[in-house]
Amino acid sequence: MSVGFDVSGPERIELEPRQLVIAGWTGRDRAAIDHHIEELAAIGVPRPSSVPLYYRVAVSLLTQSRHIEVLGPGSSGEVEPVLVRARGRWWLTVGSDHTDRDAERNGVALSKQLCAKPVATAAWAWDAVAAHADTIVLRSEILEHGRWVRYQDGTLASIRPLAQLIAGLPADAPVADGLVLFCGTLGALPDASGRGVRPAARMRLLLIDGDRTLEHDYATTALPQVA
Repeated sequence: MSVGFDVSGPERIELEPRQLVIAGWTGRDRAAIDHHIEELAAIGVPRPSSVPLYYRVAVSLLTQSRHIEVLGPGSSGEVEPVLVRARGRWWLTVGSDHTDRDAERNGVALSKQLCAKPVATAAWAWDAVAAHADTIVLRSEILEHGRWVRYQDGTLASIRPLAQLIAGLPADAPVADGLVLFCGTLGALPDASGRGVRPAARMRLLLIDGDRTLEHDYATTALPQVA
């Protein structure tokens, strides 16, 4: 399996993913992280063993398709900045850590392993944006009741600096071509009934740097659960 990214003009990067790492609990506000950990613990989600935490998932889950299939209705996506190592340097794109929320109560690592991870088909050179990365907007929208509504919205300033996440990678995830690192997300904006995290049939992912945007959208089909 290979993935490709348009990077500038006609230039394109093709690579064979060799490691897929998802960094969790990456918020920059530690008090807010601790509060969220307690909220999730109250509904049965296990506490992380460290903060941030690097989850390892199968590289076969990475996809640039605009359609994924999941088991049952209990999954949802979340927009994330994604760093890709290719040609001996880092590239920045956008993706979704789509996660099975029902399985999350049994283990976060398990829940992440159960769903495909969509990523965009274009990327920016990380060294071209690193100095102003905190100003880059991270946003998602979901199709809800027939219209697109904003689901997450903020800047990379809400997430631990991506350079720190790279530096914190465990020894068994060496920095080498083929490494793909999801770097964390933002809280979901509640709907009229107060629901935050929730499923949606379609999701749009956006990374905005001034007048340019990386964008990807994908649809989700829920397969029937049978026993």
